[in-house]
Amino acid sequence: SRTKSLCSFMSLLLVSTDLTPEEQEELANIRRRKEELLADIQRLKDEIAEVTNEIENLGSTEERKNMQRNKQVAMGRKKFNMDPKKGIQFLIENELLKNTQEDIAQFLYKGEGLNKTAIGDYLGERDDFNIKVLHAFVELHEFTDLNLVQALRQFLWSFRLPGEAQKIDRMMEAFAQRYCQCNPGVFQSTDTCYVLSFAIIMLNTSLHNPNVKDKPTVERFILMNRGINDGGDLPEELLRNLYDSIKNEPFKIPEDDGNDLTHTFFNPDREGWLLKLGGRVKTWKRRWFILTDNCLYYFEYTTDKEPRGIIPLENLSIREVEDSKKPNCFELYIPDNKDQFIKACKTEADGRVVEGNHTFYRISAPTPEEKDEWMKCIKAAISRDPFYEMLAARKKKVSSTKKH
Repeated sequence: SRTKSLCSFMSLLLVSTDLTPEEQEELANIRRRKEELLADIQRLKDEIAEVTNEIENLGSTEERKNMQRNKQVAMGRKKFNMDPKKGIQFLIENELLKNTQEDIAQFLYKGEGLNKTAIGDYLGERDDFNIKVLHAFVELHEFTDLNLVQALRQFLWSFRLPGEAQKIDRMMEAFAQRYCQCNPGVFQSTDTCYVLSFAIIMLNTSLHNPNVKDKPTVERFILMNRGINDGGDLPEELLRNLYDSIKNEPFKIPEDDGNDLTHTFFNPDREGWLLKLGGRVKTWKRRWFILTDNCLYYFEYTTDKEPRGIIPLENLSIREVEDSKKPNCFELYIPDNKDQFIKACKTEADGRVVEGNHTFYRISAPTPEEKDEWMKCIKAAISRDPFYEMLAARKKKVSSTKKH
């Protein structure tokens, strides 16, 4: 109606510029209404602009928050891959992870961007909380109606078994409990499941490691596992099926994202330059040594990503020796076994990895003080591998049930 009045009045203006007082008042009213309408429109535009701006700001703020959160999560994963406990602590402190065994287990189970070796190290820790996380982690695996090999494939793909016997024992104990819980009646006890699981893991190594020449037959596998079912024998058909499954398809070892060596050598017990006497060719060569995880690694250069040689320290001894050509010498050797080669490996110039050919390793340090320090650190890292003793004790325990 306002527009109609305005049009009528404009038509009137075209006809005559002489307006009566009433017409002038009407014109003033129309102008006032027009200004009010324009003001209303401007207020509405301002409100729309303000709301639009708030929505845009809200979106960009949320986006920024998400970006910041994703950066912190990525940083937490990197920290975890280098030091699992510090990585978990960082994620908890930044409210990216709840400090409960269920949340941490779920985080490890998903494993996005996580180093599988680091997951195994964290789950294997002896700390009470870590043990609770381990059991929560195992609970996330569903083994119902899977045979033991299938269950082991699933379990061993979710992390890498650590090298320490006590850690392996805790993790496989948790696995055996979970498998028996999901499949009641398959085995008489979790001890049976535990022993058979290790028998399968060792069978996998024997059948598929090219260095093992004497491959076990199914009959030998059955014989090895006599009496482990609470003193009784497991069904032969079950053992044959497990054997065939491993023979036809070896366990797949999860590949890491390239951080394995970074993780291994990140926080060594000791590192430095030493001279090493060759095995067959008795020449001294300068090598960069790193002592970590009960192993002695040596590199040609400090920048090398792969070691030239690896010397596992299990079951070795160390002694100080005199050498006419080099000062500050010590030796690694196998006690009570003069002619046996030490279990070690090295990388040849052409890239082939071969077994070491040392009956002893003779090493020279730059100073007497460094020699003493190296000997002290290596002595602390040398250990007898208790794994086979633990397994033998468990096997003895389940076999003795029959006698009682």
